[in-house]
Amino acid sequence: MDTRILGRQLRPGEKGGEEIGPAKVGKGTKRMLVADGNGIPLALLIARASRAEVKLAEATLDRVRVPRRRGRPRKRPERLVADKAYDCDRLRSWLRRKGIIPCIPPRENRKGRRKRWEEEYKERWHVERTFAWVGNFRRLVVRYERLASMYEAFCILACIIICLRELLK
Repeated sequence: MDTRILGRQLRPGEKGGEEIGPAKVGKGTKRMLVADGNGIPLALLIARASRAEVKLAEATLDRVRVPRRRGRPRKRPERLVADKAYDCDRLRSWLRRKGIIPCIPPRENRKGRRKRWEEEYKERWHVERTFAWVGNFRRLVVRYERLASMYEAFCILACIIICLRELLK
């Protein structure tokens, strides 16, 4: 069946949409999320699945805006608790320049590994719990939207619902 209307093809090219890239299995989209110590989402970034998480960390942290009663919103967390995928000298130096204490466990092949991260890393479960809460929204598990802006809007809506649930407890 030809899907042409007045000489225009309805779905030209390969199937997919914006910000969809190759993943280990098929294609996908990556959700980057910054959460506070209680698991409340603070910032969200949607990107192709083929991009490395380390390269997206700076852009995600730049989206953090926590309002205060007076003055400008707070843009930097005190500490960043992340997993081994974020273990990179460039990211660690960028965090230190911004005044953020990195709490990232070293990779197995890293020389001069330190043990200072162990106590703070025990709080990582708050972030994993937030990802589980986002995963409970069926609309976000499988990306049905062709436009990345629509998918990001649904992710933001899920984060708003999570915030309201936590604030009303």
